[in-house]
Amino acid sequence: MSVTREDVRHVAQLARLQFSDEEEAQMANELSHILDYVDKLDELDTAGVPPMSHVLDVTNVFRADEVKATIDRASALELAPNADNEYFRVPKVVD
Repeated sequence: MSVTREDVRHVAQLARLQFSDEEEAQMANELSHILDYVDKLDELDTAGVPPMSHVLDVTNVFRADEVKATIDRASALELAPNADNEYFRVPKVVD
């Protein structure tokens, strides 16, 4: 598959990158080589290979969800350095 310099310019614009003419040509060449390699991988027969999300056989260990008591609003506001009757008060950060 061939990547053109116009393709490189388009992707560079989306990524907010700027390349010189020489860099555009080099990038187009390198991306073309990468896509050629990916096309070569498509030649492999993977019909009997199960899909995987990780190279190693690992599984996540999740804990069971447990319902626990939560702190009520009044108690939480007592711990706040600055609060009114219902909300935490924080410094204004937007002009």
